[in-house]
Amino acid sequence: MTEYLETTMDKFTFRVAKDRFYTAQGAWAFWMKPEAPNRIRIGLTDYLQQRSGDVAFATVQPVGTQLKEGESIAEIETIKTMLELPSPVSGTVVEVNPALEMTPEVINQDPYGDGWLAVVETTDWDVERMTLLEPDAYFSAMQTEAHGELKKQ
Repeated sequence: MTEYLETTMDKFTFRVAKDRFYTAQGAWAFWMKPEAPNRIRIGLTDYLQQRSGDVAFATVQPVGTQLKEGESIAEIETIKTMLELPSPVSGTVVEVNPALEMTPEVINQDPYGDGWLAVVETTDWDVERMTLLEPDAYFSAMQTEAHGELKKQ
């Protein structure tokens, strides 16, 4: 079972899963370990999905797409905004979450579970992992950003 770092600000509770890596832009990367050593599952963080609003559409790059780290892996349209999510890793999209076609709101309901976006097969996870944030580092950055957003209100 996944463990979380958690904080409550104002009326919002934000969680960061401890078993994955993060980008500053709000993507997570989960190494699928023994069952698929070069496969990385990718999704939106709890903070980013809450800040962006209810997901109306999610368009993920199709299976077979070659990506470089930082290139768009998905476009997420919410009631508030349209966001492009940069891929946290380079590689080939090998799977897209089929649930997103009919129920994109699963991203809001379960961002670290059933709301994943895609699986990318990477050739150099050991190197790319070093460019990502550990859970504690992302949690700290997320708290700083969330406090800044609250002060603007």
